[in-house]
Amino acid sequence: MGPTKRAPERRTDAGGGFMYLGLDLGTGSAKVALYGEGGERVREASVAYAVTAPHPGWAESDPGEWWAALGHVTREVVGEDGGRVRALGLSGQMHGVVLCGEDGTPLRPAVLWADGRAASVLSIYRALPEDLRLTLRNPLTAGMTGPTLLWLREHGAEVYARARWALQPKDWLRLRLTGEARAEPSDASGTLLYDLEGDGWNTPVIEALGLRADLLAPLTRSRAVAGTLTPAAAAHLGLPPGLPVAAGAADTAAALLGTALPAGQVQLTVGTGAQLVVRSVALPEAREGLHVFRTAEDRGWYTLGAVQNAGLALEWARRTLRCGWEEFYALAQAAEPGSRGLLFLPYLTGDRTPHLDPHARGGWLGAGLEHGPEHLARAAFEGVALSIREALLLLPETERPGLRLAGGGSVHPWWRQLLADILGRPLEVVEVPGASVYGAALLARAAETGQTPEVEPPGTQETVEPRRDADWSDVAGRFSAAYEALRGWFSRGGGGN
Repeated sequence: MGPTKRAPERRTDAGGGFMYLGLDLGTGSAKVALYGEGGERVREASVAYAVTAPHPGWAESDPGEWWAALGHVTREVVGEDGGRVRALGLSGQMHGVVLCGEDGTPLRPAVLWADGRAASVLSIYRALPEDLRLTLRNPLTAGMTGPTLLWLREHGAEVYARARWALQPKDWLRLRLTGEARAEPSDASGTLLYDLEGDGWNTPVIEALGLRADLLAPLTRSRAVAGTLTPAAAAHLGLPPGLPVAAGAADTAAALLGTALPAGQVQLTVGTGAQLVVRSVALPEAREGLHVFRTAEDRGWYTLGAVQNAGLALEWARRTLRCGWEEFYALAQAAEPGSRGLLFLPYLTGDRTPHLDPHARGGWLGAGLEHGPEHLARAAFEGVALSIREALLLLPETERPGLRLAGGGSVHPWWRQLLADILGRPLEVVEVPGASVYGAALLARAAETGQTPEVEPPGTQETVEPRRDADWSDVAGRFSAAYEALRGWFSRGGGGN
């Protein structure tokens, strides 16, 4: 069966001017969007591909499917406007590893950010001298490039030895587009192989781990031209050869460009996972359970609370209940707040913020004969929101009490209200469709023109205030206690690892 595609959507007419193309390589789908010189969106479309779990706790994809899917959808979006495209830029899912040959030929499936197999080798990181660990400024997390490479070295030695490059997903895509291997800071900073203060590959850590430094591609600026489109890639995408290709950025860093998030404000996006982001102009202090990564700017950072299971958990619950999304929302709204005491732990692929536990697993707790499908549905939404609440409590204090809410996984009005109630914060809803793919196109324009485009912060569509009678403290306490009660069971293999 071929890739699932969404037909191109036309937004506006760009007249006779130049255009810029953004390609966003997500976890379960890719989005391609075409923009005019003034940033107006002309057309966009998305295409889905598979994420597989050949063993419990694993998450892999076939890069060949990424390449085939992008060929289909890019041709549809570009149409007859290929000659007007001046440059393209990339954004993509973070932390994954594609082991490939010199020309980008994958040597095995890509290991994705949601993969937990490397939990077994994190002890190698913990054994590093403290001064080296501190230079990473990030929690030790299975699913990041460094731990994954340690696992692949141990369990796939022949492929590890044969590989020429170990690339992030969007960096692998750029190699296929240009024939040149490059990395850039926003993605590299999420590998646990990066020196945040020195702003480069962390050679002392790489050497101490005994990893091959030659697998890591040279670094370039996110908005630099990292190569040009080869004739073969151009034919695949329906574009002219020789187009400049920007280095691009990790999806969150690209989205920060697309949403023009001011420093010091918290932004919440709800997609496959959920992300709470605070951008800063100075390198933030490390905080337990939180990540610090580079932005796509020449100097800039952001603190990230990474909730690993949001839309991913809701999609699983919907499929388990065997209903469509409209019915799923209707079921959830039919149950009373608190779901009659039923809890849902959303940790289907483990958890990053706040628990940093790759062994954690999800499911419903406390079910009785009094519970029906409506309670199961509502508890799933409440569980995801409660998980986001726990991550929010770890973030540094900011001057603005409200959260900026962006992202396609939070469009339903009832879901937005539930989030506001459980988080206890006003949600300032902004309309920034496809923020990551728009950020990729902005980087394409910056690479081609040499100038940084000015992006106006989006206007607030609405502000969703938490209801005054919504007190979730007791439910939140039970939710936290449920995880703590099960933590030992998870670590002993009760989660299925």
